[in-house]
Formats: sequence, C-alpha cells, structure tokens
Amino acid sequence: MGRGNVILGILGGVAVGALLGVLLAPDKGERTRKKILRKGEDYVDAMKDKLDDFVEDMNQKMEGMAKEAANALRRNKVRANAMVDEVVDKI
Repeated sequence: MGRGNVILGILGGVAVGALLGVLLAPDKGERTRKKILRKGEDYVDAMKDKLDDFVEDMNQKMEGMAKEAANALRRNKVRANAMVDEVVDKI
C-alpha cells in the first residue's frame, strides 16, 4: 500500500471518528451542525495541505529523475562519440 493511501486512510478514519463524536455529543442541533461544518472545513484544509505536499514531493522527484536522465544521456553521448572516434582512427 502506498504512502498516499495510508495517509488518506488515516485521515478518513479520523474524519469519521470526529463526525461520530460530534453527532453523538449532547448539544443543540444548530451547534452540532456548525461543529460538523467547521470540522469538515478543517479536514478539507488538511487534505489540501497533504495533497500540496505530495505534489511538491513528486515534482522534486521527477525533476531529480529528469536531471539523472539528462546526465546519463550526456555521458553515453560522450562515450558513443569516443567509440566512433576510435573506430574512425582504426579505419
């Protein structure tokens, strides 16, 4: 299971637990609805933050991979040119 799935599972479990806690609490309906709305907004904000962190992490990894690929391509091009020069010298 991926890291993102674990985070989503944990946040989902926390959200369900908080919702049940608020719904079962002895409070007026209006106050309960406001609490649910506030908690929902908090969870949406938390999910946005987690998603932003995840996207930023993936972007950094992709940039690193692109740099590694460019470096490998450059090294292989140098090696290929050296091999071509060696073959041309032998001919």
